[in-house]
Amino acid sequence: MEQDLAFRLKSKVEELIARCETLAGENADLKARLLQAENQINKKDKKIEDLEKKIDNLQLKEVFLGTTGDRAKARKKVADLIKEIDECVSLLGE
Repeated sequence: MEQDLAFRLKSKVEELIARCETLAGENADLKARLLQAENQINKKDKKIEDLEKKIDNLQLKEVFLGTTGDRAKARKKVADLIKEIDECVSLLGE
């Protein structure tokens, strides 16, 4: 009876050790996959950021190179900004 109990206990411990080793391998695999996925996400985030900058630049370019009305509007905005800067500089000089 004691030998049967010891045999079953030994068998269960061996099963647990085998399962633990299997789970450790799966865990290592999942960690590697997670790291790879995080790297892909970081690359995609960087690409999105770059594309958003390109969109902003193209929109700005379109404002300056767009239709005649758009150009006039853009020139007026630039002139207004320059005037405002000149006013700030003159106030600083006082």
